[in-house]
Amino acid sequence: MRRLRYALAGAGHRAQMYVAAILDEHRERAQLVAICEPNPVRADIHARAVVEGGEPRPRIGTPDELEQLITEEGVDRVIITARDDLHAELIVRALEAGADVVVEKPLTIDAPSAAHIEDAVARTGRRVVLTFNYRYSPRNSALRQVLQDGEIGEITSIDFSWMLDTNHGADYFRRWHREKKNSGGLLVHKSSHHFDLVNWWLRSQPRRVFASGGLRFYGAQNAARRGLGIRPARGTHDGGDLFELDLRTDPHLKALYLDAEKHDGYLRDRDVFSEGITIEDNLALIVDYASGATLSYSLNAHSPWEGYRVAVNGTRGRAELEVVERGAVLAGEGLHPAIDPSLANTDRTASLRPEGERLIVQKHWGEAYEVPIRSDAGGHGGGDVLLLNDVFEGPGEDPLSRPADWSDGIRSIAVGIAGNLSLESGMPVQIADLGIRLLEASDAS
Repeated sequence: MRRLRYALAGAGHRAQMYVAAILDEHRERAQLVAICEPNPVRADIHARAVVEGGEPRPRIGTPDELEQLITEEGVDRVIITARDDLHAELIVRALEAGADVVVEKPLTIDAPSAAHIEDAVARTGRRVVLTFNYRYSPRNSALRQVLQDGEIGEITSIDFSWMLDTNHGADYFRRWHREKKNSGGLLVHKSSHHFDLVNWWLRSQPRRVFASGGLRFYGAQNAARRGLGIRPARGTHDGGDLFELDLRTDPHLKALYLDAEKHDGYLRDRDVFSEGITIEDNLALIVDYASGATLSYSLNAHSPWEGYRVAVNGTRGRAELEVVERGAVLAGEGLHPAIDPSLANTDRTASLRPEGERLIVQKHWGEAYEVPIRSDAGGHGGGDVLLLNDVFEGPGEDPLSRPADWSDGIRSIAVGIAGNLSLESGMPVQIADLGIRLLEASDAS
């Protein structure tokens, strides 16, 4: 069996999941032969990991050399884990150079760049795979199965609330995500996960979006209003408080960012109450769907606990999913599990908010019943393993239609892009006015 040759574009924290998968369970099918990254320290960290895994050292090049790397190293697929605003250019260039693409969400951050991706896919006929790992999480798959089976009838509305805690949520305000020009704000960077889930659960297209929200907790003005006083510019210093991230305390983050910042000036640990934050931390949306259903969505980025609640109303009843990913942020406990996996299994069984998940269905005129959720080892209840299998081995028959491509990426960011425009205008925004097409899944390449 010939191993597909991969290049990695972007060598930050997220890239390690793909590097590890290529070196472990998928090494018979995949080989990392090139790394495209402007920061030599970060590129070298992942290159050394490949060598330590018993493979030849991948060739390292800058983003300007992407096409050269693809051609000269015979790259079949490019995995893109770069900054969000760089996705579209890298996708288009990789496709035109003759490689398929695997890209982290979001697909891109605005409508013009989304249209460029659509054109490139149509022109080249190549594939773009989106890695929506939340689809594969067993609890979300279980809800999809309930809805797909028609247990609650025709869906009329969804209430969806997502809570980011003061550890994980705060992290978006320390790094490049804090500027909307880089990330599209949380409505695009983070919420594209959530909008994709709703699109997938409903099996329908978003049509109109109305949004409200603002920066109400983080940022310099909010800090001044609450009398927080003068704060250091970054978390890596002697002293500190619960909102600061000292990169010296985590060897991995120190190596990737603190030791690398001299090459590009990127600070991973900026104060969450400093100037320059242009994204929102409180958001609410109403989204109308072609099916007739309406989504009510909210996101809070400074909650004392992390998780989400989904309630789906139908003509035959109601389904409710509640997930507690982290029941509390306690002083001295460290980073969020997404950054420090050792925290993923924190034991809070005696807490009033223990980590866990529960899916309840109740039909009209009947008692509620609980739908069992089977979780396996690995991130997102075993969902990451299933996702990586589809990425590296190719998707097989899936009755839940979990594998996603660029068209799913377009549909997910369309809600966030329209939401950002609605925030600016104070008016509802029609998806049809964005200048991008929302293809049905069967129409996508």
